Amino acid sequence: MRVVVTRVLSASVQVDGDVVGELERPGLLVLAGVGHDDSPEDAAALARKIWSLRILDDELSASDVDAPLLVVSQFTLYASTRKGRRPSWSRAAPGAVSEPLVEELCRQLELLGATVSRGVFGAHMLVSSVNDGPVTITMDTKDWE
Repeated sequence: MRVVVTRVLSASVQVDGDVVGELERPGLLVLAGVGHDDSPEDAAALARKIWSLRILDDELSASDVDAPLLVVSQFTLYASTRKGRRPSWSRAAPGAVSEPLVEELCRQLELLGATVSRGVFGAHMLVSSVNDGPVTITMDTKDWE
């Protein structure tokens, strides 16, 4: 799994003009993509890493201050731009694989104690955020092997 974690003052996701998820106080915006070989164990490991990542003020983690998270599925994190000008999405897992793993990431975060808001899988979403710092971290579970 691959994520981009951004420290935000606020963030929201709209689908068809309706706000479906939002952070009204400082927290983390998590864009999450799933590759073909990802597993529920990857989702659990990533959840632990995100929840304990010390990127908030005073080197605190989300778990230290009970910061909320907004998780948005983002298959485009697996884009390949090696050839030509049109990205290839072949490295991203199909929706039938990705959707349960993004949900597992959210579930694992909640089991750790996080308050998690979500985007809508597969929907055209408008994501807004007020980035803080800015602090943005990328993580890929395949880099940990």
